[in-house]
Amino acid sequence: TVEVSGSPCLTPLGLSLLGNVLASCLTTALTLPHIQFFFQVELDQEKGLEMRKWVLSGILASEEIYLSQLEALLIPMKPLRAAATTSQPMLTIQQIETIFFKVPELHEIHKDFYDALLPRVQDWSYQQCVGDLFQKLASQLGVYRAFVDNYKVAVETADKCCQANVQFAEISENLKVKSTKDCKDQSMCSMRIDYISQSFFFLHPDYPLLQDALRISQNFLSSINEEITPRRQSMTVKKGENRQLLRDRFMVELVEGSRKLRHVFLFTDLLLCTKLKKQAAGKGQQYDCKWYIPLADVTFQNIEDCESNPIPLVQDEEIDAMKIKISQIKNEIQREKRTTKGSKVIERLRKKLSEQESLLLLMSPNMAFRVANRNGKGFTFLISSDYERAEWREIIREQQKKCFKSFSLTSLELQMLTNSCVKLQTVHTIPMTMNKEDDESPGLYGFLNVIVHSASGLKQSLNLYCTLEVDSFGYFVNKAKTRVYRDSTEPSWNEEFEIELEGSQTLRLLCYEKCCNRTKQGKEDGENTDKIVAKGQIKMDPQTLQNKDWQRTVISMNGIEVKLSMKFTSREFSLKRMPSRKQSGVFGVKINVVTKRERSKVPLIVRQCVEEIERRGMEEVGIYRVSGVATDIQALKAAFDSNNKDVSMMMREMDVNAIAGTLKLYFRELPEPLFTDDLYPNFAGGIALSDSVAKDSCMLNLLLSLPEPNLVTFLFLLDHLKRVAENESINKMSFHNLATVFGPTLLRPSEKDSKISASTTLPISMNDSWSLEVMSQVQVLLYFLQLESIPTPDSKRQSLLFSTEV
Repeated sequence: TVEVSGSPCLTPLGLSLLGNVLASCLTTALTLPHIQFFFQVELDQEKGLEMRKWVLSGILASEEIYLSQLEALLIPMKPLRAAATTSQPMLTIQQIETIFFKVPELHEIHKDFYDALLPRVQDWSYQQCVGDLFQKLASQLGVYRAFVDNYKVAVETADKCCQANVQFAEISENLKVKSTKDCKDQSMCSMRIDYISQSFFFLHPDYPLLQDALRISQNFLSSINEEITPRRQSMTVKKGENRQLLRDRFMVELVEGSRKLRHVFLFTDLLLCTKLKKQAAGKGQQYDCKWYIPLADVTFQNIEDCESNPIPLVQDEEIDAMKIKISQIKNEIQREKRTTKGSKVIERLRKKLSEQESLLLLMSPNMAFRVANRNGKGFTFLISSDYERAEWREIIREQQKKCFKSFSLTSLELQMLTNSCVKLQTVHTIPMTMNKEDDESPGLYGFLNVIVHSASGLKQSLNLYCTLEVDSFGYFVNKAKTRVYRDSTEPSWNEEFEIELEGSQTLRLLCYEKCCNRTKQGKEDGENTDKIVAKGQIKMDPQTLQNKDWQRTVISMNGIEVKLSMKFTSREFSLKRMPSRKQSGVFGVKINVVTKRERSKVPLIVRQCVEEIERRGMEEVGIYRVSGVATDIQALKAAFDSNNKDVSMMMREMDVNAIAGTLKLYFRELPEPLFTDDLYPNFAGGIALSDSVAKDSCMLNLLLSLPEPNLVTFLFLLDHLKRVAENESINKMSFHNLATVFGPTLLRPSEKDSKISASTTLPISMNDSWSLEVMSQVQVLLYFLQLESIPTPDSKRQSLLFSTEV
């Protein structure tokens, strides 16, 4: 038996002291309250120098006490470990490892910090800096995470050992007096240092480094003094001494063809995929580990590696059906809140809302982000935005430059790491609207006009274009794309786009270099070959955008600046029908006036636009959905209004999306919709009928009730849209996509028939009512697009359908 009587050892009291000491030390040394304010105070240089030295001397004194406590705890470790290998051990190796877990590492970290800080303070001058020491200390805080995770088990183990072993109990008892005295001294020192740091911390040369130290430590400093949930295991991740959480996010993983919601954590040395367990009443969050990959082993799969694992796509009709249900449930919740106090009904509706929003969250993303481990096993996440995919790639590649070795975690280490995710997570709730507080902004509903002016700051000439994304129902959607501006360091697009907003709060911009010579082998994740040069985003402030004037802004990213102008129009004004003010021209003039003047069945503008689109736009990806250049559309509008004979030549030289935009603008600016104000309520009611026979009879009779110019023009357009949809495999425009684009344009009633009142930022229930109205308009047009033929018993109408003039 090794004689250890009288030597200090770790006891519950000692562990408690250690927890208090390191918490106090960390709070003192790293939080530095009010530091930014006091950096702005100008003091006499000599007095400021003295004050800074005073603060640092206090930190040194605190460190001395802290180190003495750690050293006292370490003294019995060696004899206890030696005794553990004899026939009569006082403690087992496992018990020693548990009780003294991470104490040697903590001592080494703070001994290095103290030894480096002391000579700098002794040789103190105005130019002397210490921020790098605090930065290094902060970078090693992963050891504290491991210590805290193990703390409760260490206390319990030490307590059990005291009860089971008289010698160990005596060692603990002999340490109490000394520990109590040191604890008192440390408390006094902590109070003194804390007071000084709040009042006179003027380490202004070190401000950037200290800021970085604060940033690194913020993930878990707040949890140091919290009560730690007891852990079953006494060990934590051995490799996690310097591990820090870089980012985390809820993502959809594709597992054997099924979509699964995951919470993904990216640490400085590994990628961890977890599943959030269902929470029992009164219990906090818990995670199950699904898999992990050390960053040194992470690769991004090429398209050829992924062809055997295609992405199951969800039809747009299904996505819109989910949105309709979400809007309906939200309306019901609002009605219940106004008319009753029945919390059970609201709770039931909230549960249904959660189910629909969870389904939408799972089904909406279709862009693959694929990673693999060193053995080639691949994992596929589905996200909605190239912006997010690029972010994850960039941060992983940047961190891989610092990760040189692969490793594997034991089951115990992996469990401890997964448990720590609960406290480390920065994203706490699944991104659904029902998780928002009632007073949070519902976002913007309506249309955002964006002019992409120019870019500056490019280091070399590129073929550059930009795309615009906005958030909608919790995920991001690509809404617009500029033309490619070739071989320039200062591209100038000056292109305007109209973007529909559905509760949107953020606008994203991505700049791509157009690359034409890359092979399929170089593609990743099935993406296009173009390279993201820069990306950025801005929050859309309703208070700023409610001004009807254009708002100029600049998005800065990676040294590149892109100038934009934005103007927002709320939904109730965006498709507002204006009364006819003129008899000349074609835009804003009643369709019967135009056809009578032109002596035609279908307005000339409709025929010419359709002919040009069918000539060269039937395979254009996103035809009618992708915005055309606003200046080109306005030029065509002016040409048609002035009866310009060269309009056909103009269209041949313009981008086909501008021609499609001109056709949509014509129908939008009709003073009365093509389906007429009088018949609109009947169409909306007919499409809602559940009996298919009754619906068919109602919808066809309503269609044949339209005025002759309206009917013939619609049938002409309908025939064209069906031909567009025949090329869906190339142009990606299905019946549903076309109905989404044209439904509100052809059916939206004049203001006098709209039940929506004017408001720039509509209440949630009002926006949801609008969404339901728009969805109804889409369904009406979709119904006619899906009919193989339209029977017309009236002979007069039959002759119109096959008129040679059409």
